[in-house]
Amino acid sequence: MNTNRHNKLTQEIARLAGDFFMRNVRVPDTLLTVTRAVIADNLTRATIFFSVLPEHRESIALAIAKRARSDFRTYVKERRLFHPIPIFDFDIDAGEKNRQRVDELTRA
Repeated sequence: MNTNRHNKLTQEIARLAGDFFMRNVRVPDTLLTVTRAVIADNLTRATIFFSVLPEHRESIALAIAKRARSDFRTYVKERRLFHPIPIFDFDIDAGEKNRQRVDELTRA
């Protein structure tokens, strides 16, 4: 697949996920931020990563996000931006957590 097209699709999926969570998914007393998306080269699967504040609400936010997978797929399908529509999954962005921890340590 064309790398430029792949990058654009990845960015668009992350943007759509951010919009979807902002408009359709509520996690009480939690800030959920989509950080990135990873899509398979064959476009059949995509994982959307996000960070959660406060951290102790991560498992709740992840469970709510996973329950919304089919709704998110419908949300993407309705916008008909690309085909095929991948199967989506959600996960906590451990890389973002690690980056934040390094920032904390370097400030100390």
